[in-house]
Amino acid sequence: MANSKRDLFLKRRLRVRNKLRAVNAGRLRLSIHRSNKNISAQLIDDVNGMTLASASSLEKDLGIIGKNNVEAAAKVGTAIAERAMKAGVEEAYFDRGGRLFHGKVKALAEAAREAGLKI
Repeated sequence: MANSKRDLFLKRRLRVRNKLRAVNAGRLRLSIHRSNKNISAQLIDDVNGMTLASASSLEKDLGIIGKNNVEAAAKVGTAIAERAMKAGVEEAYFDRGGRLFHGKVKALAEAAREAGLKI
C-alpha cells in the first residue's frame, strides 16, 4: 500500500523530532513551520510545555507580510534569535519539522546563528 506524500512527511517529522529529543534532552527546541505563503519559528520548552519566543513572516514590524522566500526566512531567523536572547536563551536545537535543510529552512537557521543563537 502506497503512503501519501503527507503521511511520509509526518513520519519524517516525527523521526527527526524523536532523534533530537533523545540527544538533546533538557535543551529548548527551535521549531519551524513553513507553509506555502508564510514561515514561522517558535522557541519551545518541552519540559514545561511553554513557548518562550516566536517570530513569523505575518508580523507587520518585520515588513515581509505575505512573503515566503529566502529573504523573509532570514528576517524571521534574525528576529527569533533576538527574541531568544532577550528571553535569556543562548542555545537550542533546531527542529526542521521534517523539511529538508536547504532553501528557506537553511536561510532561517543561518540567520539565527549569525544573530548569536547556538543551534
